[in-house]
Amino acid sequence: MAALRAALADYMVCFRLELMGLEKQQLSVSSKIFCLTEVYPENDLRPYWVTPNGPGQKASIVLDFLQMAEAEGLDPANYEVEEISRLFAARDTPSLALLDALLTFNLVKYIHDISSGQIKQLYAAPGLFPDATNIKFNPRATMKKVLGATDLAVYLQSLPPAHRHYTGLKKALKIYRAIERNGGWPLIAAGITIQTGDYDMRIPAIMLRLSVTNDLDLTTTQVPFETQYSPELEQSIARFQQRHGLDPDGTIGPKTLAALNVPAGQRIKQIIVNMTRWRWQKHDLGEKYIIVNIAHFDLTAFEANQFTFGMPVIVGKFMNQTPIFSDRVSSVEINPYWNIPKSIARDEQLPELRKDPEYLVNRHVRIFSGWGDNATEIDSRNVDWSTVSPEMMDAYRLRQDPGPWNALGRIKFIFPNKYSVYLHDTPTQSLFSHNKRAFSHGCIRVSDPMKLAEFVLSRQNNADWTPELIQQSIEEKEHVVIGLVKELPVHITYQTAWFDKHEIVCFNYDVYGRDKKLLRALFDQ
Repeated sequence: MAALRAALADYMVCFRLELMGLEKQQLSVSSKIFCLTEVYPENDLRPYWVTPNGPGQKASIVLDFLQMAEAEGLDPANYEVEEISRLFAARDTPSLALLDALLTFNLVKYIHDISSGQIKQLYAAPGLFPDATNIKFNPRATMKKVLGATDLAVYLQSLPPAHRHYTGLKKALKIYRAIERNGGWPLIAAGITIQTGDYDMRIPAIMLRLSVTNDLDLTTTQVPFETQYSPELEQSIARFQQRHGLDPDGTIGPKTLAALNVPAGQRIKQIIVNMTRWRWQKHDLGEKYIIVNIAHFDLTAFEANQFTFGMPVIVGKFMNQTPIFSDRVSSVEINPYWNIPKSIARDEQLPELRKDPEYLVNRHVRIFSGWGDNATEIDSRNVDWSTVSPEMMDAYRLRQDPGPWNALGRIKFIFPNKYSVYLHDTPTQSLFSHNKRAFSHGCIRVSDPMKLAEFVLSRQNNADWTPELIQQSIEEKEHVVIGLVKELPVHITYQTAWFDKHEIVCFNYDVYGRDKKLLRALFDQ
């Protein structure tokens, strides 16, 4: 053992010299965050995984998890699995010292990636996950947990998210990898749009394509290779369109053909990107919670790990993107006021006021001389708005009164956060008929606020707030704030691939172009 300690010490000296010889900007991201000198105490240097007789049982457990990283959407090559596997048969002291160091380095790197998100993803696009920069990862504390674990395998199994949304994608990854190994699916040739009843030579290829992903069961199809577009096939196409974020009209046009022709390998990468997103966010979603999927323009509610309901939502425009984060709903407002953000007052309201001094009055918006409690109300019709600059506009506070005209509708759901984002009703219900719903300034407009309010307020000590009482309060037009005794977790996500309530994998349009950035970070694509 003394010789092994000495060899490990020699290795550490070489490692330190190697680090010292590198310019700071040349160090890898992983070396910046974690280096072996942090977890091998210099005054008591001893191997963690090997003895003079070779690697122990815990070393085998570590290697097993590194080899199985692929199931989590991670690349085992990033954890030097081949080199570690080669060294397992070695018994010379220098090789054993190197094996111990490699197991330690790559285990801590794996633990970071599987529990907090991949390092290079954060540094490639930090703006996509601003909360990820707050992750406190301590290699020394991590190794202390590893070494203190009663059962190392159980500890490592507990690190990735265990909720249904992550494990569903893990199942989907396995399914699509099997499809790719079996050759994927046929490419459908370009051509004219196909509608029900049309004859087209591409129909057999389309049927085969749908059968690969179980969107069509060929065993129940009476004429599998008929060239006419049948009503039965139209139903399968509509289902395919539905789970790919397309208008389910059953017509095989350019967008549907493009979705059919996305290679299986690309869908695999899309699933991996979305698994990594879940690792950035809270792993414990709560017993009862709300998820907003920006990319799918929807909100889903869960209780006791069961889907309760879903509804369409409107999210931020491309220029006002809704951020990704987790928080807790703390209160519900009935008949809310809308304090118009300075940017909207400056960029949208001021130009309208210059054209029409009645603009604010007609929209039930009151204007105050400032943002403090002592600010006085101003009659906007008595101001020469042509003399007010955008900078001067910031001094005014614009507040829209409660009512059917209010931009926040009749109900607002508050979860205080640094982005000033919240859920709210909207008077512009017609926008929910659009397939892609990126219309807001960043907040999330819900299509059924009464249903959401009932869910949020249920099982609280606010037992008196029944749906009937909520409706009565709305009709009375009084501004009411209902504080939650037990705050409700809300998770704002961006999932372009997910498992739905029927355990079917779905894909959607990358509305903000965020997949592209993460694909470049993860796959150099």
